[in-house]
Amino acid sequence: ILDLGSISVTIPKSMASSLTNTRSISYSGCVAQVFLFFFFASADFALLTIMAYDRYVAICQPLHYETVMNRTACVQMAASAWITGILSSALHTGITFEISFCGGNVVDQFFCEIPQLLNLACSDLYLIEVGFLIFSSFLGLSCFLFIIVSYVQIFKAVLRISSKQGEHKAFSTCLPHLTVVSLFFSTAAFAYLKPTSSSTPRLNLIVAVLYSVLPP
Repeated sequence: ILDLGSISVTIPKSMASSLTNTRSISYSGCVAQVFLFFFFASADFALLTIMAYDRYVAICQPLHYETVMNRTACVQMAASAWITGILSSALHTGITFEISFCGGNVVDQFFCEIPQLLNLACSDLYLIEVGFLIFSSFLGLSCFLFIIVSYVQIFKAVLRISSKQGEHKAFSTCLPHLTVVSLFFSTAAFAYLKPTSSSTPRLNLIVAVLYSVLPP
């Protein structure tokens, strides 16, 4: 659901604009894109973190799995992921659109991306959003490091498995997840933390596709 929602926020509008040869979007449409994209992306990353923990318990502590990952714990974790998405998107959207824009009305991207919107800002309020983006990135980095540590423990346990079939099954389950997480976090962090003066429109487009289209 999250992957379908995430890609549905950006791609259909981009395709429609391409087919009709227009590159316009309403102000409310831009607000909706920012809110929904951040909601789906934040909730998705939170769930990916929970999935890493789930697999860590399943592989490294299999006898405790039913106790640790009981129904109540699963519901609480899933709810926390959705709540994280809502709070994150509401804060980012609210702060971004409190800023005064007077640098033109052209967003040099195929969807309303916050770094491109900040390029149009003409008040110091944009520094608040920049600070919040940095804070969010540190939270994301903490989740990413948690995922990496979980997988290090998982791979250690997998390598002790005597069965080649079991080893293959564990790796085939975990590696795609780790690949998606790494691609999403590294490209999103680059897109949102890089200095705007050090990038070109082509590079911005490639990076945006890598974190907003390819993982879903």
